[in-house]
Amino acid sequence: MLLKSTTRHIHIFTAEVQNNELVESDKVLTLDVDPDNELLWNQDALQKIYSKFDELVESYSGESLTDYNLRRIGSDLEHLVRSLLQKGEISYNLESRVLNYSMGLPQVKPEE
Repeated sequence: MLLKSTTRHIHIFTAEVQNNELVESDKVLTLDVDPDNELLWNQDALQKIYSKFDELVESYSGESLTDYNLRRIGSDLEHLVRSLLQKGEISYNLESRVLNYSMGLPQVKPEE
């Protein structure tokens, strides 16, 4: 059975991608970061998300894979996204098809 956890910026599936399709798997988790391109990412920030994902998955090693555990991982990653945004490591994509400042208003540096 396909399990999933979806937050605004983090989607996790118990599936793997094959030919651009999700195929159910009880051994693989697939992470989709910011599927709506609401944020502007750099490689360092993405790596922080992937590293935290690996760390969280490892912390649940040996436990049953449940909706609850998946949602906890997704929520923890969503909190990390918020933290990166507040620190200025990532920013809102003002060219996104939908502007939703769900994590606070964009930070604008004052002109000097």
